[in-house]
Amino acid sequence: MIDLHYWPTPNGWKITIMLEECGLPYRVVPVNIGRGEQFTAAFQALNPNGRMPAIVDHDPLGGDGPLAIFESGAILLYLAEKTSRFMPSDIKGRYRVTQWLMWQMGGLGPMLGQNGHFALYAAEKIPYAIDRYGREAHRLYAVLDGELGRTNDCIAGAYSIADMATFPWIMTHKAQGISLDDYPNIKRWYAQLRGREALQRGLAVGKEWRAPKMDDEARQVLFGAPPQASPRS
Repeated sequence: MIDLHYWPTPNGWKITIMLEECGLPYRVVPVNIGRGEQFTAAFQALNPNGRMPAIVDHDPLGGDGPLAIFESGAILLYLAEKTSRFMPSDIKGRYRVTQWLMWQMGGLGPMLGQNGHFALYAAEKIPYAIDRYGREAHRLYAVLDGELGRTNDCIAGAYSIADMATFPWIMTHKAQGISLDDYPNIKRWYAQLRGREALQRGLAVGKEWRAPKMDDEARQVLFGAPPQASPRS
């Protein structure tokens, strides 16, 4: 059994999608990031960076007791290795997937996060930041659109953890102020993946927890100074 410490956000959805695609048994442990539960001592024992998701696999590869892993990209790599699924076995294919996973982790996710923050949530509208991150968001969309035009299928050829990592962030395109009509290869890929039943099951996990509007407490927790880890569990 895998314990998934989770909240329904793009980074959390990556893991529920993978777990559903693989059919692995898992138990969801909610981490309400709008109430600061990611800063508790109990959670930071799993992830000292204070960000979800994290997993604890009670039947890990190699045995030797429970295995805790944080960072969504590392979790995806582990689950792919555990199940021998959604990652090519040949070295060229494996690193083709890995490089696009790293692209999402180091580029697409962080830059869309900044674009969304300055465009939607920042208390002060800073034109320079809005313009900078908006342009970078479009640049990254163009990179992805070009690659999907070359592969004519999924990001690294066959459906893989690279697609699972990227799809939840592309889901935010409307909030990001981006039209998929401007990126026809992404639009085709996005529609194709939305038809996967396992992906839809992953997106539905904890759907009822998402508030329709961010309240002041959540805004302070997420965008104010992060608190020190508390002893509460």
